[in-house]
Amino acid sequence: MMEFDDIETVAVLGAGSMGHGIAEVAALSGFEVNLRDVEEEFVQSGYDDIEWSLEKLAEKERITDDAADDALARVTPYVDVEAAVGDADVVIEAVPEKMEIKKEVFADVEEHLPEEAIIATNTSSLSITELSEVTERPERFCGMHFFNPPVRMQLVEVISGGHTAAETLEVAEELAEAFDRTPVRVHKDSPGFIVNRILVPLMNEACWMVSDGSATMREIDSTTKFDMGLPMGAFELGDQVGNDVTYHVLEYMHEVLGEAYEPAPFLEEVVEDERYGKKTGEGFYDYEGDGPDIPTDAGTDEIEHRLVAVMADEVGTLVAEDVSTPADIDEAVMLGAGFPDGPAKIADEVGLEALVETLEELGEETGHPRFEVSEGLREAAAAGGFHGGGDDGVEFTNIEVRRPGDMVGQIVLDREARMNTINPDLLDEFDEALDLLEADDEIRSVLVTGTGDRAFSAGADVTSMASSAEPLEAIELSRHGQRVFGRLEKLGMPVVAGIDGFALGGGFELALCCDFRLASERSELGTPEHDLGLLPGWGGTQRLTRIAGFGRAKEIVFTADRYDPETMYDYDVVNEVVPTEEFDERVHEFAADLAAGPPISQKLTKRAMLRGYEDVDAGLELEAQAFGHLINTDDLMEGITAFMGDREPEFEGE
Repeated sequence: MMEFDDIETVAVLGAGSMGHGIAEVAALSGFEVNLRDVEEEFVQSGYDDIEWSLEKLAEKERITDDAADDALARVTPYVDVEAAVGDADVVIEAVPEKMEIKKEVFADVEEHLPEEAIIATNTSSLSITELSEVTERPERFCGMHFFNPPVRMQLVEVISGGHTAAETLEVAEELAEAFDRTPVRVHKDSPGFIVNRILVPLMNEACWMVSDGSATMREIDSTTKFDMGLPMGAFELGDQVGNDVTYHVLEYMHEVLGEAYEPAPFLEEVVEDERYGKKTGEGFYDYEGDGPDIPTDAGTDEIEHRLVAVMADEVGTLVAEDVSTPADIDEAVMLGAGFPDGPAKIADEVGLEALVETLEELGEETGHPRFEVSEGLREAAAAGGFHGGGDDGVEFTNIEVRRPGDMVGQIVLDREARMNTINPDLLDEFDEALDLLEADDEIRSVLVTGTGDRAFSAGADVTSMASSAEPLEAIELSRHGQRVFGRLEKLGMPVVAGIDGFALGGGFELALCCDFRLASERSELGTPEHDLGLLPGWGGTQRLTRIAGFGRAKEIVFTADRYDPETMYDYDVVNEVVPTEEFDERVHEFAADLAAGPPISQKLTKRAMLRGYEDVDAGLELEAQAFGHLINTDDLMEGITAFMGDREPEFEGE
């Protein structure tokens, strides 16, 4: 069986948009890449697209010029199958989404591929099991479904076929991680896997609503984009993906899964008219004109409820059939489709019992099997939701609360698919997390980090906050963030911001509220609000002035630039710049060192310093009172005794 450490060469079959994108990702990750297509012009076009993309990444300073040159040098174009796969350790197939075409490709590949090599198909919906049976290595065959464009999209669905060995899946996941992507395991071969199994029925239901006269396209897209906070309207997304692609996936699901997945008449009509979307200039919308004109206020609760009910039913089916878990489904859909929250969480918030009732009513009204309630949804409704209780009985979906040891409590911003951007729900959960850690006598310092390696937090989730456009609501949102983040300054223990990646806008303001800021070398910090016509609204106009000084604060805010951590260190904003490979260990060590300090002294010191910044005389008085209080503590005696004995003190907070 192939081991991950043995992988040197990756063959990518198909040089179209997905194939050349996967090849570029593999080359950037240090692998030798054989890019193959059936015609010289096709493979050369894919190679040229890789070269162009690498140049753009270098221009935008995402990578260096040398890294771009090195990556391109690792890509070799081929037409001959034997030359392309003869030395490959892994083959990733990305040819057109037709079962017959893929089977022909795998039959050709099998003749020349080394015995231990692994085959992965980038299919978005076809049966992994059926494809694997064309080969002589079904146990070394799996799905690796990348999302378009592969260079930007984080998700890779790693899919098990009916014959796939566990070791193959583990290698595929390690390979996805080596590509700097996030693998989500699909445990069973089921049409559409996770993301398309949620998205395609959602888009089909939108078309059914137009077909039966329940709603207009504009009403549906207004609901999905502005009420539900999805990155695009349902029809806008269909045009982006390609309505022919959606239709073909539905046809396959209809064939395999039954009448519940019958394509809506409106979708059939659009495809018959060859209105495939942006790629043809016309789809649901006309792209030769101004494109989608989606009103912000035409959505309805009825549309939202119906669409969420359809999504919830698919989640229930995937869970009941052991295809995936609610947590993995949420992560996959947020990463792969850009949802602000996962479908299981959205359904839980609406209420599963109400969604079951909606489906039952629609089923009685229409008689269509697509509204049949899945057993998985009924079981989740009876259990009170798809997601169980969170930390200490509190359910967290936007953050994690960890206790990694050494008296450190850690709050992790956990919206990786959205660059850990901050929305009102996250603010509420952050508030609850501070309550938990403050009440825990075993916690003596707090470390705040972001999940993933791209962002501490890229700022406020502007999409989810679009509904807060009214001035009074925006004022309350500003006060909400000011209050929650302001608690970090008043917290009776040291707080450390561990910044790895972007700390922009509201994320930067969160870091400013912490007592210390450590940043990895790859981080970027700043306040881009002026580029949007806003200003920092969660305390940035005040705290940055205190930390960096009046002149520097104005420079940072008014330029709206992104600053490297070394510059922010020179500006006294960052306390320490940490080599990226040492970041996780160093920030925990820093927080643990603070946690080992005298807790009473630290609490009173923070209080005196904060009070003194507002009023020097009041601060001095508080300092004197605190000094007097500390004289009679056991911690003082422990500190003196340890100093005299040349050992480290062990403070008990007494």
